[in-house]
Amino acid sequence: MLDYQYKARDKSTGHIVSGTIQADGELSAGQLLIKQELYPVELKLKKGNILGKTSTSGSTKLKDRVVFTRQLATLIKAGLTISQALHSTVSQISNKKLQAIIFRLNKAVDGGTQLSDALAEYPDSFDKIYISMVQSGEASGKLEESLLRLANQLEKEADIQSKIRGALIYPAVVMVVILLVMGYMMSSVVPQIAELYKSFNKELPLLTQIITSASDIITRFWFAIIPALAGLVYGIYKYMKSPPGRRFMDRMKLTMPPTNQLFLKMYMGRFARTLGSLTSSGIQILESLQLVGESMNNTLLLNEITVVAQEVKSGHAMSTSLERTEYFLPLVGQMVKVGEDSGTMGEMLDRLASFYENEVDQQVKNISTLIEPILIVFMGIMVIIIILGILYPVYTLVGGGLG
Repeated sequence: MLDYQYKARDKSTGHIVSGTIQADGELSAGQLLIKQELYPVELKLKKGNILGKTSTSGSTKLKDRVVFTRQLATLIKAGLTISQALHSTVSQISNKKLQAIIFRLNKAVDGGTQLSDALAEYPDSFDKIYISMVQSGEASGKLEESLLRLANQLEKEADIQSKIRGALIYPAVVMVVILLVMGYMMSSVVPQIAELYKSFNKELPLLTQIITSASDIITRFWFAIIPALAGLVYGIYKYMKSPPGRRFMDRMKLTMPPTNQLFLKMYMGRFARTLGSLTSSGIQILESLQLVGESMNNTLLLNEITVVAQEVKSGHAMSTSLERTEYFLPLVGQMVKVGEDSGTMGEMLDRLASFYENEVDQQVKNISTLIEPILIVFMGIMVIIIILGILYPVYTLVGGGLG
């Protein structure tokens, strides 16, 4: 609900009165005042309203955009105008930043701006594909269909991201626990063992000497090690953000086993799903290819799609161009050819996208299953090191002393 300040003429007295009223939007506020026999003279959003103060810069969460897009499509399909649909959607979104964006979209649409033009003001939340599909829906008079396709596409992306993130949480937690345990042993237990051996004039075993030396370095120079590690992480981060670093990472994603097949199938699914949605919305193939290339988030695939678009512009079949690329999987070109020959390109691309999305789902499950035994082996190695390097020397020392 939003707070509005008003000036209105009281029907019974004829006097001008002022006050504050809560409503979903200006239209609702005006209707509420009329029901109270107050006829609005002036109506404006109250200063300090949370949606007026909330920043709209930066990206919003993908899941929130899915909810917004699907609700907007449903309301427009039910017969509401775009303005009314946006009014209703504001109160159903929990994310404050997205609420503020929708509120501003509503004001722009009320002022006569096309929804696609209003969305273009927020490129961090609504990319070129989103805007182009909305624009196409406005031009064809089938905005709700374009929004539903967008919602389905965003939902698939959110689902894949969620599964990949979920597969990585368990190993990440285990690694953090292992590092914390090892850090405690190195900084607290190992120095005590070294002092114990020293008091008995005994020489430490080789493995324990190595662990002790490492512990000594960490405890003495931690103030230099921590900034050095932070600097190293920052340097790697900056390199990954640079054009050479990004190309390197993009190449590793596509070529380095065992994850290259996962990334390839994920990219193929995104290519097919996005291209199918764009062409089904009535966007020309060359513009669609350009938008798809920008959405791939991989410079190598962007370059290949750019070449494909140039060849299509020259009159070549898209399927032939795709088959000549280095990184596109063969099935993509084959399914596109079937679509070209049968005139069912959109249907073939949707089938291809579903196939690769199911493949990614299965591969994520396989990787999750594979990670568990690898972590068990790694933890076993850590346990052996602790036993041989820390506990065994103590046992030997006590046994020798007793003997």
